[in-house]
Order: sequence, then C-alpha cells, then structure tokens
Amino acid sequence: MIGRYVLAALVAGLLSGAVLLALQVWRLSPLIAAAEVYEKPTEASSATPCKESMPGMKMCADGGATEWEPAPGLARIGFTGVASLLAGGGFAAILAGLSLLINVPITRANGWIWGLCGFFAVHLATSFGLPPELPGMPAADLAARQIWWVATIFATAAAIYCFAVRHENWAKALGVVLLLAPHLIGSPQAPHTETTVPPALAAEFAANALVAATIFWLVMGLLLGRLLTPISERFHRL
Repeated sequence: MIGRYVLAALVAGLLSGAVLLALQVWRLSPLIAAAEVYEKPTEASSATPCKESMPGMKMCADGGATEWEPAPGLARIGFTGVASLLAGGGFAAILAGLSLLINVPITRANGWIWGLCGFFAVHLATSFGLPPELPGMPAADLAARQIWWVATIFATAAAIYCFAVRHENWAKALGVVLLLAPHLIGSPQAPHTETTVPPALAAEFAANALVAATIFWLVMGLLLGRLLTPISERFHRL
C-alpha cells in the first residue's frame, strides 16, 4: 500500500513537472534569453573576448573561464526539463509525506488547497524577500539567500499547520510569529542595486514566474487528490 502511495505521488509530481516545463519554455525562457542580452557584453566590446570551447563553456583571452551553463536550444530545454521533473517529483513526495505525518489526507475535495498552501510557502512567501530574478540582476550572497529561503519555507509551512490543523489559541499566536519572523528579520540584500536589465522586463518575468508556479502547484494538488484518494479509501477499508 505504501509503495502504491509513493508511486502515485511521484506520478502526480512528474506530470505537474511536465506542465511546469511547458510553461517555462512558453513564457519564462524567452524572458531569460532577453535578459541575457543585458547580462553579457558582446565580444566586440569586450577587452578580453571569450570563445566557446565546449557547449556552455567559454574560454577568455586572459586565460579565465566563465561559469558553465547549458547551451541555448535543446540542451537548455533538456536541463530545464530535468529540473522541472525533479522539482515536481520532490515537492509532490513532500506534500504526500506531510499529509501522512499530520494525518490530514489529500483528497479530491482538498487537493487544490494543498497545492495553494505549497505555492504560498515555497513561492509567494519567499518572493516578498527574494522575488524571481533574471540573469544580470544584482543579488546577495548565494548561501545567505538559500538559508533565508529554506528557513522561510519551513516557517511558513509551520504557520499554515498552526492555522489549519491546530485549534489552540497558542497555536494561532505561534502561527502569526512564524509567518512574520522571516520578513521581520529580513532577506539578504544585494550589495548594490545597479542593473542594465529593464525594470519592465524584470517585472514581467516575476509576474509570469509566480503565475507559472501557481499553475504548477494547483495541478500538483489536484493530481495528488485524484490519484491518492482511491489508495487512501482502500487502505481505510482494510
């Protein structure tokens, strides 16, 4: 029974990851490509021109090498697809595991609510401090951003649990504290704010990224509810 439960969660995750990939290729990848024009100077204007030595890696005249990245085209779509499928499978497994841990099943009726809660914790709450960023935009230290991002997700998820599952007054108060704490502490800030990326392009990317994330999580929640409900009902009849 557990094996079927895990398999159903992975199927839901992979299908929602495929939806996310389609949204990224359709809406987000063109915006990223447009931003890369502002991020990378042209070889003609560069003092130390760089030449591509292998797909995604460029060697510069001064002997240095730029950071590896997938080459445009099928290679980039392939890496994006792998990342989307892994994200879908991983997040779906986490939601399914949490439902077992707190004994609140994911059903056809509440699957979309689970999906929206996932979106709120992972994307919306974190975007208040670290909004989706395009290449070339200033950013704080990567490790500091990752720590704040993960801590915000955990705090927000715990706050949702306090509000939705617990009924004690202390739980409601704790939920408020957990929800506000990461934002009162503040997210890591970039040392400078100068960028050549047009503000309209950055705003368009952030909006499209959040819409894509909303669809991704809603599809995941609905699929989890559809696929897990028969397994849960069969388990309770045993």
